[in-house]
Amino acid sequence: MKRDIETKEDIKKLVDQFYEFVKADRQIGRFFTVVVAVDWKKHLPKMYSFWEQVIFGSGEFRGNPMATHATIHTKSPLSSEDFEQWLFLFKKNADELFEGLNTELVKQRAESIATVMKLKVVYNHQALHKS
Repeated sequence: MKRDIETKEDIKKLVDQFYEFVKADRQIGRFFTVVVAVDWKKHLPKMYSFWEQVIFGSGEFRGNPMATHATIHTKSPLSSEDFEQWLFLFKKNADELFEGLNTELVKQRAESIATVMKLKVVYNHQALHKS
């Protein structure tokens, strides 16, 4: 039996493995390796803090993920399928590593985040640029 997400180290494990999957992914990896040359030494700690805030309500995350994704979208348009792939990888990763209430919570929150991002970045952007 796997254990649940309970510590900062668990979040670090979740995030680190997830981004290894993302970087290798044929569909969305390019956003992290080509479109934006991610500085992983800065990005990963930010993501640890973000997910700590999401799961435990105790992170020190500062940032605007919506604005970041909107900027990426102007460089290389994100699609609904891109957000679905992100979510698939996230949930698969969480399920491979953990199980329990916090694991279910993080997957639910990831689904909510992906849905809101998709609606605001992809569909709102399309609506703004229709003639």
